[in-house]
Amino acid sequence: MEKVLKTKKKIRFQDCDPFNHLNNAKYLEYFINTREDQIAEHYDLDIFKYLKETGLSWVVASSQISYMRPAFTMETTLIESRLIEYRDNALLVEMKMWNENETELKAILWIRFIHYNIEAKKSANHSDDLMQLFQSVVVPVEQSIFENRCLEVVQSLKSGTLV
Repeated sequence: MEKVLKTKKKIRFQDCDPFNHLNNAKYLEYFINTREDQIAEHYDLDIFKYLKETGLSWVVASSQISYMRPAFTMETTLIESRLIEYRDNALLVEMKMWNENETELKAILWIRFIHYNIEAKKSANHSDDLMQLFQSVVVPVEQSIFENRCLEVVQSLKSGTLV
C-alpha cells in the first residue's frame, strides 16, 4: 500500500488573486480536496460513506501552512500527502505542493484531524480497522515542530536529499 500519495492538480483562474497567484486560503481547499480523493482512491476510504454508515468523521483541529513559492494560474502542480502521526482519536497529515516536476516546493501544510462522533458531538476513538490502516501507511518525521520541519525540508532540497 502506498504511503506517500501524489496527485496532479491544475490551478484554476477563479482561485487566483490579481497577481495570478493561488490565493492563500485556496491552498487549504486544494490540499483537503486532494487528500479526500487520495484516501478514497488508494485506501478505499470514502469519508462521506463512512460518515453515513458510522456517524463518525474527522474535523480539522488545526492547520499550519508555510508558503514557499507561488502557484500560478493554469499551472499544473503535484500535491503529495502522507500520514505522519496517528493517535487513538487524531491524525496529523503532512502535505506538500510542488511544481509538476517536483523540483520547486510551493507550500507545506500540517493538518491535524480529530475523529468525531457527529451525534454525540465529541471526539471518538478510531476503530481497530482504522488503526491497522494507519499503522500500515504512517511515515513518521523526526521533527515534531512545524517550523523545524519546514527548515529540514528546505535544507534537504538544497542538499539534494529530499526528506
